[in-house]
Amino acid sequence: MLLDNIRKAGVTFTLALALGSTTAQAANPAHPAIKRPFELPPSADLHYDLSARQRGLSLKGDATVTWRAGDGKYDVRVESRVAILGTLLDNRSQGAIDEFGLAPAEFAEKRMRKDPTSITFDRGEKVMSFSEGDKTYPLKGGEQDRVSITWQLAAIARAAGDKFKPGSEWPFFVAGRTSAEAWTFKVVKRDKVKTGLGQVDAVLVSREALPGSRDQSIEVWLAPEHEWYPVKIRFTEGDKETIEQTLKSISQP
Repeated sequence: MLLDNIRKAGVTFTLALALGSTTAQAANPAHPAIKRPFELPPSADLHYDLSARQRGLSLKGDATVTWRAGDGKYDVRVESRVAILGTLLDNRSQGAIDEFGLAPAEFAEKRMRKDPTSITFDRGEKVMSFSEGDKTYPLKGGEQDRVSITWQLAAIARAAGDKFKPGSEWPFFVAGRTSAEAWTFKVVKRDKVKTGLGQVDAVLVSREALPGSRDQSIEVWLAPEHEWYPVKIRFTEGDKETIEQTLKSISQP
């Protein structure tokens, strides 16, 4: 019975939330293509504690992010696991590094008990397409998927210096499972985060969903003293549905 409840409540939430609700913000169809200075973080393996709440049900697990960048290309993989259920999500973004920063070529997502889905960024034809649905979007430069965006944000923060300050806003165009939309991240404040590395000074950056939307809000804590790696990430959907990842350790390949 407990396992069935977890599957019905927790898994549905975790899978939908961890890499994004696909509700498009129709009120904001802008497609920003902005060139900014960027400096990619060094390749690393990051290990996180994962916790989630859905309808009063608590889930615990861990997540691993494998980040590689060099020789004009990048590859980032995110695996999330929960006790009893095993691997919930296995997501991968890979592509090139161009004048905008990360330039995804393909995003692949595998959810537990679901068929794999993917997004193709055809740089030759300059079009973004989805394995689910028939929507397409032009590629203007700087487009991200819901895995690469965190690392693009970190790369821009590393190069922005004093411009990456509380109150500043950073727009992107981000693809979900079946559609893409404009996201704006706002630098909120300097903060301290308790992690497996001890208490870490971090910069809190957030993306708020439109009022009344079922799309997700995201908070990312980037740590300047640790290469601007994301030391904490929190996804929120609605009033009570959350998933949070807090860094346990970092290892260099």
